[in-house]
Amino acid sequence: MLLRTISAARMGQGRSIYAVGILCRRYSKIYASAEKAVEDIPAGSTVLFGGFGLCGIPERLIDAIADNKSIDKLTAVSNNAGIDGVGLGKLLNTRQIKRMVSSYVGENKEFARQYLGGELELELVPQGTLAEKVRAGGAGIPAFFTATGFGTAIQHGGTPIKYGVDGVAVIEAAPREVREFSGRNYLMEQSITGDFAVIKAWKADELGNLVFRESANNFNGPMATAATTTIAEVEEIVPVGALRPSEIHVPGIHVHRIVENRECNKRIEKLTVRADDESEAGLAPAMLKRIRIIKRAAREFKDGMYANLGIGMPMLASNYIEPGITVHLQSENGILGLGPFPAKDRVDADLINAGKETVTVLPGGSFFSSDTSFAMIRGSRLDLTILGAMEVSQTGDLANWIIPKKMVKGMGGAMDLVSAANTRVVVTMDHCSKDGSPKILKQCALPLTGLACVNRIITDKCVFDVVPGRGLLLRELATGVSVADVKSATGCDFEVDPDASETY
Repeated sequence: MLLRTISAARMGQGRSIYAVGILCRRYSKIYASAEKAVEDIPAGSTVLFGGFGLCGIPERLIDAIADNKSIDKLTAVSNNAGIDGVGLGKLLNTRQIKRMVSSYVGENKEFARQYLGGELELELVPQGTLAEKVRAGGAGIPAFFTATGFGTAIQHGGTPIKYGVDGVAVIEAAPREVREFSGRNYLMEQSITGDFAVIKAWKADELGNLVFRESANNFNGPMATAATTTIAEVEEIVPVGALRPSEIHVPGIHVHRIVENRECNKRIEKLTVRADDESEAGLAPAMLKRIRIIKRAAREFKDGMYANLGIGMPMLASNYIEPGITVHLQSENGILGLGPFPAKDRVDADLINAGKETVTVLPGGSFFSSDTSFAMIRGSRLDLTILGAMEVSQTGDLANWIIPKKMVKGMGGAMDLVSAANTRVVVTMDHCSKDGSPKILKQCALPLTGLACVNRIITDKCVFDVVPGRGLLLRELATGVSVADVKSATGCDFEVDPDASETY
């Protein structure tokens, strides 16, 4: 290192300019190529990858790893693995990943196939817990307690991490330690650190200070802080001083290598635009049934609410918010103030919601990292969350993330959302499965997302409230549905409110 000193100079009336020390490094953090930046990643490393879906992924650095077959047997920590053949999907195709630590598999068929076929280890972690594991690891905190996952397979362990060739688990998740604080149960989670972090930012200066653009902050921010060596792919490198201190998201102390990529190919996983014609005429009966549920769900919104809407049917409820009501919509990937889907000419690959759909942000909205997002969620800053379900029990247990050995969706942020102590949880769902079997049951048959966490269930047939200590109470009926119809379609007993009537 070289220490330059500006000598003191006396200026009139005894006033002086004191010596100023400027610490300068003899080496540059800027690498000429992605290949050079990743070439010393050893086989067997733990690598933290930034991004959410395809938003904010370090695509050039991932390509460089894919081209270097000596970088294999990786433990990849990432919220998800992109899609088939894109993002981390490339490293799955090249078999360079031994274990994924993720919250969501989603629509990546190759990811699911390798896991269910015993070719890939998968440690599923709730999204907010994953973000906090990384944030805490970067802060030097070895473990922490969270209510997320209590009463589920996260607490009890046993979820397959690796299947054998016969479909039997050969590695299973370990159970968590449980401790009670102020009358509530919490799980102990160990933090995560990496040998390398491979992340994406919008801009960097030559000292490694980073700025993210819109929702591309997501997991990039916390991942940058939690590795021995952080490699940042950026769209532009600017001189020191070009970034205002107030706009820097990650200070350069966390960043060790920078690679510029001015020709990013920003893919959009789910291009979604505002419909020119929102008429319901000509829609299929199944869609009309969903719209019935969605419109009823929209009546849960109250003026001034902060709310989170799950992927699919819940998100569509925002289209039916009553005029004159302001609802502040939050998205787990780091947005507060979600607006409607964009017009075709306003699509932005750096602006997506938690369902990977293109969105807009309303005036007064804000962007932040995934760990900050889930701090809001766990801290019960949200008034309402609406999400879907595979099953709900009569006591409000929720199952919506996995069908063992058949379908591995991942819990995403759902476990965190339903564990928030003071957030109202509303489920929207079809009353029955496609084969006619009930989805509202005495007990859930599938692994739980949350224990006794649901407050209200809205289906195509009725509205149930979950009353603690009593079970289900039928509050409302859909048009043309009788109490007898509901009884025949429900897999448990329930009470009927004397005032229950057709309301939607």
